[in-house]
Amino acid sequence: MVTVDADAISQVLGTVDLRVGVGRRVPLASGALLPIPTGTITLVYVAEGSVHGHPPLGDGCRLDVDPESRRITVDPPLRRDLLVAGDAFLTLGGSPFALEAEDAASLMIADIELADETSPLRALLPPFLTVTGFDALEPAAAALAVNMGVVDPAAFPVRQGDPVICRMMAKTVLLSVIRAWADNGCAPAGWPSLSNDPFLDRVVDAIHEEPGRDWTVDRLAGISAMSRSTFAERFRSAVGRSPADYVTEVRVDAAKRMLDAGRSVSEISRELGYASDEGFSRAFRRRTGMTPSSWRMAHRTPVSA
Repeated sequence: MVTVDADAISQVLGTVDLRVGVGRRVPLASGALLPIPTGTITLVYVAEGSVHGHPPLGDGCRLDVDPESRRITVDPPLRRDLLVAGDAFLTLGGSPFALEAEDAASLMIADIELADETSPLRALLPPFLTVTGFDALEPAAAALAVNMGVVDPAAFPVRQGDPVICRMMAKTVLLSVIRAWADNGCAPAGWPSLSNDPFLDRVVDAIHEEPGRDWTVDRLAGISAMSRSTFAERFRSAVGRSPADYVTEVRVDAAKRMLDAGRSVSEISRELGYASDEGFSRAFRRRTGMTPSSWRMAHRTPVSA
């Protein structure tokens, strides 16, 4: 079984900027087909019944979890294509795919878009990812999955703030599915390295440890033990963006966490190495399309009356 560094997973997933749609419950009659759109990451949780895939789901690494003992079997010899209640499924939407209900089924579905199409997530994950027995492996996340969408929009109209909460729930379930897949033996050796290069990974680690440091290309090249030109070329080829762009991405993601924690814009700009609040706000807006204050308001969890 491959051992995966939990900090490395957090590091990679923490840099992924996602746009998560509001979850929805989709009922399927026995034999009914549900096409899954291409070009969009789709998260599916089987709330009731059972489904199988077209093409079959049996080709990728799978987890099977015994509900009573919670014993995990990775890639069992008799892999089943059928997904039943409590199973989770993720597709990157790279090819046409559909789910067919074996028995009458109820699925919770969330569509996910990457804010940055150069995101490493597509390169790090397989086309299909399944975690059978997800409810036994991650009961708290499974409980969120069951409730991450509106059951009947006509009977239960969306209240103000519900979409925000549903998106937060869907993102939590998504990251829990990826972690379950990675933590329990499905990830390839070395996952989730952004570069598959230990010298470049050392640079990535340094940026995440000190995002506010003055990271010049020369300084980063020194950490990688490469010349400036060789480092810049290899970094862009492996990670998909320039070193400066990656530093900005890590800083903005760190800023989002700090904004969520209630830190002021001035505190954040100083901690992340910006010379002024205005400089930080410009960098944040270029990356997100919003000012830090606007982003905080848009992502603030509403307080129920």
